[in-house]
Amino acid sequence: MKKCVASMMVALFVLAAVAPAAQAASKKGDGRGGFMGFIAGCCFGVRAGSAYNDGKELHFREWCTIIPYVGIVFSIWNGIDCAQGKTTADLASQYGASYY
Repeated sequence: MKKCVASMMVALFVLAAVAPAAQAASKKGDGRGGFMGFIAGCCFGVRAGSAYNDGKELHFREWCTIIPYVGIVFSIWNGIDCAQGKTTADLASQYGASYY
């Protein structure tokens, strides 16, 4: 029960921290940032969150990394691609400029 209450308190504090950012993003009128920007930055890292706020979409491989157990496979796949020297320009030509 204590863990449940502690988790709810953490979620409340996180939402309280995100709410002003969501209001600021909606005032800018571009629709980026806010809660979705928070999810992108929190789950996928600052590069993915910043790219999302710049108007880029999240790649399906980034979404798959948050699935338990399956995410490990996609993380290894990403690591293999990076070890082979794949750059964002290569990914943009392969998947399109809306992702990279």
